[in-house]
Amino acid sequence: MKKLLAMVMAVAMTLSLAACGGNSTPAASGSTGSASSEAGSAANADFKVGAIYINSKNDTAGYTYAHHNGITTAMKELGLDPDSQLVIVDEVNDNDYDGIASAVDTLVAADCNIIFGISFGYMQAMADKAQEYPDVIFSHATGYMSNETNFNNYFGRIYQARYLAGVAAGLKSLETGNNNLGYVSAYGTEYAETCSGINGFTLGAQSVNPDAKVYVKELGTWADEVNESAFAKELIQNYNCGVISQHCDSAQPQIAAQDAGVFGCGYNSDMTADAPNAHLTAAIWNWNVYYHTAIQAAMDCAGDASQFVTKMGGGAYYGGLAQDFVDVSPLNETTVAPGTDAAIQAVKDKIVSGEWDVFSGVKLHVTVNADGTATVELELHPDSLNCWGTPHGGALFTMADVAAGMALLTLRQEVTFTVSSSIEYLSAAPGTGKLTAVGTVEKMGGHMGFSRTDIRDEGGKLIAALRTVMYLTGRPLEL
Repeated sequence: MKKLLAMVMAVAMTLSLAACGGNSTPAASGSTGSASSEAGSAANADFKVGAIYINSKNDTAGYTYAHHNGITTAMKELGLDPDSQLVIVDEVNDNDYDGIASAVDTLVAADCNIIFGISFGYMQAMADKAQEYPDVIFSHATGYMSNETNFNNYFGRIYQARYLAGVAAGLKSLETGNNNLGYVSAYGTEYAETCSGINGFTLGAQSVNPDAKVYVKELGTWADEVNESAFAKELIQNYNCGVISQHCDSAQPQIAAQDAGVFGCGYNSDMTADAPNAHLTAAIWNWNVYYHTAIQAAMDCAGDASQFVTKMGGGAYYGGLAQDFVDVSPLNETTVAPGTDAAIQAVKDKIVSGEWDVFSGVKLHVTVNADGTATVELELHPDSLNCWGTPHGGALFTMADVAAGMALLTLRQEVTFTVSSSIEYLSAAPGTGKLTAVGTVEKMGGHMGFSRTDIRDEGGKLIAALRTVMYLTGRPLEL
């Protein structure tokens, strides 16, 4: 008897990253309209929203401003009054556990039904407080912790918007003849959020200007207005950067760009007003998309906080361009290079349709049979080719290795590790069409499995052969 399992595996040949958070994306509700808003207001007159901000609630640009605008917009859509039903504790240091815990206590004492915390460093304190206050809903931005009841996390595919901003920066660099781009980042590779942002922006710029170079300065903190300005100035003066992008809270890098007579791409909100002669566009969040969904779910819980995670479809929310959760701000037509709007729209259409994503890489189609064999198909794409226009050796090895591993799993569903692999590249493969790898288990003994994988082109010609030895740990693998 055969059991057929069809799956699609995405294997990144460049850099594959995921921002903090999970992968569920509940659909956001739209505006309720005036009649339903009035009804909702009457039914939820005692409902309160709490928020913990890292910067001031009175900010007019940047990270905290974007969240505050998102919360208040969502509340108004749902018939809630931010003036009377929103309680805020702002300027809470995300390295101060006791301060964060105290902010939560303040909001609980104010009878808040749901509490939002917007900074990564709030995560542990909010997780602990969710246990202490099981009747209150907690929702944390940018982190990864959640439970099965009253505590979730939320973030999004901001790297998609950063890629679009990179396109704008790359086209501007072509227009000015200056290939050097600067990037003021909160952190570097230690956080997927910042690392994917840097790489997303860089790939976007290089997609239109292959000669573009991105110089990065790391703040070592999420918010530091003094150094946000100082680092931007250093990138301009010492590295001759003609466009300044950023992953930091304030508009200071854009102001520095304007003062120096260069250009910039902001973050979190449209920063054109702060730097009208420099700003091109900004990678932005439409936080109201999430806040509308979360607040509605909280109200639907009707006082039973333990139902929140279930109503949200899981412990993590992770939306992107397709959900209108992220985007770029309206282009500054006085500063962007000609053709920027069309170039950005073309990329956006591909991402929203699901045709392509920034880190989608090469897609392998895997068929697993319950007889010690597995088949992997690769539809050749420019991303899988080398500079000579033939399939990259790494792509061939990857598809063969996947076929070998999946074939072994049909016989023993255990956690396995590759002990050794050797591949022979036997013939030049075509640059178009489909390649097929068939993995076959040849021998099993104790904790060892031996397999062979043949890769053939559409005409049946043998392109490569892989020999693999794998160690079976005996630990069950849950599929």
